[in-house]
Order: sequence, then C-alpha cells, then structure tokens
Amino acid sequence: QDGDLKFSLESVKKLKELMDGNGHINPRMMVPVASYSPCQEKHLPEEFRPVCKREDAPMIFRRLSLAAEDDLCEICANAACAGCF
Repeated sequence: QDGDLKFSLESVKKLKELMDGNGHINPRMMVPVASYSPCQEKHLPEEFRPVCKREDAPMIFRRLSLAAEDDLCEICANAACAGCF
C-alpha cells in the first residue's frame, strides 16, 4: 500500500524485480533512481498502469520497491504491523 493505493504483494515483488534489473546497467548510463519509472517495461503488472499517469509515479514505485526488500518479513514490511522485533 502507498497512501490510498493498494497493490498485491506478488505485483510489488515483480515491480521490485523490474526496478532491480534496471540497476545492472553501466553506472555511467544509469537513470537517477528518483526519476526512473518502470512504466515502459513490458512486464510491468497491469495494476500499476494507472500509477504511470501520475506525476509522482517514480516515487510511488520506489517506495513500493523498498517495501519489498528481501530482508524484511512480509508482515513487518507493512508499517501498520507490529510485533516482529
């Protein structure tokens, strides 16, 4: 979830894969993280397409990608959850 937007966990994990794949490019050719948007990716889950029309899409995608970090348990990745620590 990002604000009032809600997405499935599987879609967010796919988004993270897409965004991580963008980082394996020559560092001199990389797009700054804040301006990268996966909207041109053909494998972007369909539920993210409406986000692509928003001006703040790159930041929404970045926050969602961060929420799917591998080292966080799926319960604690949600700010509304407590008890894992």
